[in-house]
Amino acid sequence: MREPLFIKQNSAKWKSYETEPAKDPDELAERFITITDDLAYSKTFYPKSKTTLYLNGLAAGFHQSIYQNKKEKANRFVFFWKTELPLLFKQYKRQILYSFIFFITFFLVGILSAKYDRTFIRFVLSDEYVNMTNENISKGDPFGVFKSENEFVMFWMIAKNNLTVTAITFVLGITLSAGTIINLFRNGLMVGCFQYLFISKGLGIQSVLVIWIHGTLEISTIILAGAAGLILGNSLLFPNTFSRLVSLKRGALDGLKIMLGISPIVVTAAVFESFITRHTEMPVWLSSSILGGSFLFIIWYVVIYPIHLSHRLNIVETTNEGKY
Repeated sequence: MREPLFIKQNSAKWKSYETEPAKDPDELAERFITITDDLAYSKTFYPKSKTTLYLNGLAAGFHQSIYQNKKEKANRFVFFWKTELPLLFKQYKRQILYSFIFFITFFLVGILSAKYDRTFIRFVLSDEYVNMTNENISKGDPFGVFKSENEFVMFWMIAKNNLTVTAITFVLGITLSAGTIINLFRNGLMVGCFQYLFISKGLGIQSVLVIWIHGTLEISTIILAGAAGLILGNSLLFPNTFSRLVSLKRGALDGLKIMLGISPIVVTAAVFESFITRHTEMPVWLSSSILGGSFLFIIWYVVIYPIHLSHRLNIVETTNEGKY
């Protein structure tokens, strides 16, 4: 895009940012994000231009206004989870959808493969794990694996493992998204085999009411980490009007924001698995409530709320995928 056209498309917005005070800290932070995006573009294509100097000064002013005291830093912290992260979910809704489709497809492949080849479960989950589960079933405690460790030890191990899995799923996006898709394949296959192991024993419904107490949040974070990996990979594959380096930096930053945003959900899932899932004797209404509440939260926070928020802020999509 030539510089005069870039200025023409954005000058009115920049002028309003200069002359009209922001209504609240959220709007101020939103303006700062928009200006830094414009500044990144200008630095890439017009590095010695007066436009770049102007935008740099405007961004510096916003930065000073946002971070001038601790209270406003706290507002920025709230702004991240209240506004910035949901808007990223809306911005990258296609990547989230693709990650979901990949995982569900591989999950179903795992179930079908396990159904038609009984050795497949042992190949994926290992003989040791399958034998242990069969032994627990014969003892009348099919989900005894969730009671095998002290709650706090189990929490530490699970939280560490799940944070590692989501981080790897994201970082592998640097391989032009291939590594992320492979990791979604591995995890989807494992979950599918794990689920069918109980279905084959006539424990399908019971397993859902137990395992998915924590699984709803845990699998959701793997899918969102997959989306972050696809964002990283797509930033290299489809840089649009940016150089690949600038596009990679933007994709990596947005992916990291999503990873930061889902980390509390990963930890919450570990809390559920360590302290709640082990109570397999809990009433159906209670396990169903926890499972249903987790599902509704994910749907609301990742899908419904971002759409509502973007409409409230009058954010309109452009023709470039993933940009506003």
